[in-house]
Amino acid sequence: MNSSEKPFIVCLPNGPYYLIEDSSPQEVSHLSSETGQPYSTVRGIALCRCGLSANKPFCDGTHGTSEFTDKKSDGRLKNRRDKYVGEKITVLFNGAACAHAAHCINDLPSVFKTDADIWIQPDSTSVKELIDQIEKCPSGALSYSINGEEKKNLQSNPNVTVLKDGPYAVVGGIDLVGQEWCDGVSNECYVLCRCGASKNKPFCDGSHAVIGFDDDP
Repeated sequence: MNSSEKPFIVCLPNGPYYLIEDSSPQEVSHLSSETGQPYSTVRGIALCRCGLSANKPFCDGTHGTSEFTDKKSDGRLKNRRDKYVGEKITVLFNGAACAHAAHCINDLPSVFKTDADIWIQPDSTSVKELIDQIEKCPSGALSYSINGEEKKNLQSNPNVTVLKDGPYAVVGGIDLVGQEWCDGVSNECYVLCRCGASKNKPFCDGSHAVIGFDDDP
């Protein structure tokens, strides 16, 4: 791939994710027309998102016989950013983008309290500790602002990580072509459904844990 070119992802209708590694058409070996002209195409791989491939994480065409649909569910969380204002920092949260990895709840329970009326309490820890935790959010659902200026996600090298029995974690500015983004979420980090059960496709909403999604065929 061209060193200045980033990969990007296309969601094929009711089908897999297509991770394009190189958008410059490359000649295909051992394939030609009857007149001897070679064929060229972009270089990429098809990644399963119906959850049923026998060759995970790669697509094997099972979506075509499983009635998989990429439609969002009416029961999904609304695309809305909430503000939790502290003395020195404001935490921003969009539940529609949350993949429910629970890093925030498990690692910093003094701030993230699911049993409280106000579930994010920014002043319950130091600003540095809170920022460090927010920057671990894999889905981009959490962000923050200081003195009215919203801080951007840390930049990293483009990569798609296949999480064990879970979604695809995407970082590094890999664009997701033609999809509507949740407010406040950028292509610097987001999480894509791999089990086929998310109510907010193509984004993960934690449904893999509910249905007991398994990497094994």
